[in-house]
Amino acid sequence: MAIFVHLTSAANAPRIRRSGIRAASGGQGGARGVYCFPVLPSYTLTHQWLRELARFGSRGGLVAVHIRLDDQQDVLVGHYRDRRREAQATVPAAEAVRRIADLDDPRGWEVFVPRAVRPREVHRIRSAPQVAGWRYLPDAHGVRPCTCFGCKVRGGYGARRLRERLPHPLDGPPPPVRVLLADIAAAGTPGDPAVLRKALHWFGMRRRGPLDQLTHLAAHPDPGVREDLVWAVARWSTPGVTALLDGLADDPHADVRDAVEAIREPE
Repeated sequence: MAIFVHLTSAANAPRIRRSGIRAASGGQGGARGVYCFPVLPSYTLTHQWLRELARFGSRGGLVAVHIRLDDQQDVLVGHYRDRRREAQATVPAAEAVRRIADLDDPRGWEVFVPRAVRPREVHRIRSAPQVAGWRYLPDAHGVRPCTCFGCKVRGGYGARRLRERLPHPLDGPPPPVRVLLADIAAAGTPGDPAVLRKALHWFGMRRRGPLDQLTHLAAHPDPGVREDLVWAVARWSTPGVTALLDGLADDPHADVRDAVEAIREPE
């Protein structure tokens, strides 16, 4: 039997003891399953993902769930950077353990079980000190942090000060709302598409915004402006976003309709 460790919030421990580890989305092609890592002789390597996962918050800290899988259970194995390139290999669980154990540097590698983990496959659950492992990426210490929209973690410790100290040329921090609204007003009617799209790009960096002052852009003659409006307000918690997207879902241009459909796809 191949033994792996799955790191999760301590609040999930009672449910895992009762019904196992449920499959979550996040695998290649939207597959559902469970991420884990082989139990190696090195405690640090086995629990290398601890500090990185802890950055995203957990109730009561993280626990290590040891699971036993049949040696012939098919799993995906590879480096996390290869996840989007679909370069991870499908191999039996025992082979996944062998491959990772033979690596000179297994940091950043992962195993994905393409199904839920059954209760009888849970070997034990124990607390895990939150000090092992790397943060951001292996060898990140001493490397200038990236503040692009894809890398930054909203609400992370010191995130705002980091963005202010190392502003990204494309991803902010964004100008104040009053400045963006002034740019939109100065663009005229119906408005210079280049100016409007730049302003919408910055609005997309925010969690909320003045939706009532942007809704008129849903009727802009340039489909690029309407599409950027979709992406700008997609994650806003401002009331009225759903109604605006409902209207844009029937837009005459396919790119706008596709944008609405993309943000509404279940994760």
